[in-house]
Amino acid sequence: MPSPHHRLPFSRRGFLTATAALGLATLPTPAAARPRPFGRYGSPAARLTPTTLYVDQGGRGDFTTVQAAVTATGGSGWTLVIAPGTYRETVAVDASRTEMTWLGAGTDARDVVIVYDNAAGTPKPDGSGTYGTTGSATTTVKADGFTARHLTFANDWLRADHPGVSGTQAVAIKVQGDRSAFHHCRFLGHQDTLYADSMALGVFARQYFSHCYVEGDVDFVFGRATAVYENCHFRTLIRTDLASAPYGFVFAPSTAGANPRGYLVTRSRVSSEAPDGYYKLARPWVPSSDTTARPSLVVRDTRLGPGIDAVAPYATMSDSFPWQNQRFAEYRNSGPGAAITVPANRPQLTAEQAASATRAAYLGNWEPWKEAC
Repeated sequence: MPSPHHRLPFSRRGFLTATAALGLATLPTPAAARPRPFGRYGSPAARLTPTTLYVDQGGRGDFTTVQAAVTATGGSGWTLVIAPGTYRETVAVDASRTEMTWLGAGTDARDVVIVYDNAAGTPKPDGSGTYGTTGSATTTVKADGFTARHLTFANDWLRADHPGVSGTQAVAIKVQGDRSAFHHCRFLGHQDTLYADSMALGVFARQYFSHCYVEGDVDFVFGRATAVYENCHFRTLIRTDLASAPYGFVFAPSTAGANPRGYLVTRSRVSSEAPDGYYKLARPWVPSSDTTARPSLVVRDTRLGPGIDAVAPYATMSDSFPWQNQRFAEYRNSGPGAAITVPANRPQLTAEQAASATRAAYLGNWEPWKEAC
């Protein structure tokens, strides 16, 4: 619907040059203008360690694609240094490649973009069906101990370009490993942007997102991981295909019932390019594969902008699993989207409960915030 925030959809090929709207880098500059594509991280001629590999589209690294570099690794402890550029590919890190680190060699996460455009409803090239939500992911990480710094993970599939496709989930990254850390990264998409999950129902994978930016519209941070989002910025997008609220939901955790902790959002902010009140903060996802799930979300010390519906910030995805029966709570939030107008709709932690809702309590003996960024 027309509003001061309204803008027409643009080609998702133009997505990569729309830096003002989405914060992505323009295409890399010519080689002559970038004599040191890997910056302070060395080069193939001055390799930091024997287990460091260099990726550069211009051919000045060991590989020109991220997936080729991942495939070349074996075992544990590899580092990929990725030169500035837009890498249009899908990438998968299997469970055997543990303790892997990806470093964006630019000065900002916008400089290195890993992007593709599959959706859940996209037909597979071999005719065996569609990709499904998991298969739509641009990047998939199954290994434990994965760390990424200064990178953008994106899925630039657009509903407007595919009006006949009903499976509109389009994942930028699916993370399943334990001890997965993302520092100063960006996650761009629309529906199901950041899939923070685990390898199996009984596995409580811990994940940490620090100083990250995530944007989307429907359930764009979702899954069953034990995940801490600290000093992060979540931004909800305008939708031109809907005429009324709600446009979508920021969080959709699917925490296993046996897991005492799900998502913790702390010292962060939620902003919006949509009209005021057009987004819900969260709704619980109880998947058909785990009807015993009890989604858990704590949002604390976070600024909620006017895009969040302050009167009814939570919604129910399935009538069988109302949000009131799940584990949703807030503490000391601020901003117009945090105003408590109907107390029953905004469960609050007590001070005693809040003392246990900390990154240390969620992540245990793993302290990723101490890692240099």
